[in-house]
Amino acid sequence: MAAAAARRRPHLASSPFKPEPEPIIEVFVTDERVSHDSFGLGRVVSVDAGGVTVDFGDQTLRIPSPFAHLHKL
Repeated sequence: MAAAAARRRPHLASSPFKPEPEPIIEVFVTDERVSHDSFGLGRVVSVDAGGVTVDFGDQTLRIPSPFAHLHKL
């Protein structure tokens, strides 16, 4: 069910409703300070096409794109 919820429905030209805006995916750079809702404060260690690797002090995690819970400081 999660995969079906992630797919967007196509917008029909004859629809009276406005299309949903495209989600804005933030761009992170190496050594940038970030905050994660679950893991706290961290520093971006590396950036690749599919996500970022963040050092949170006690653990280093790869956060895949889109970055729903990751915010720039």
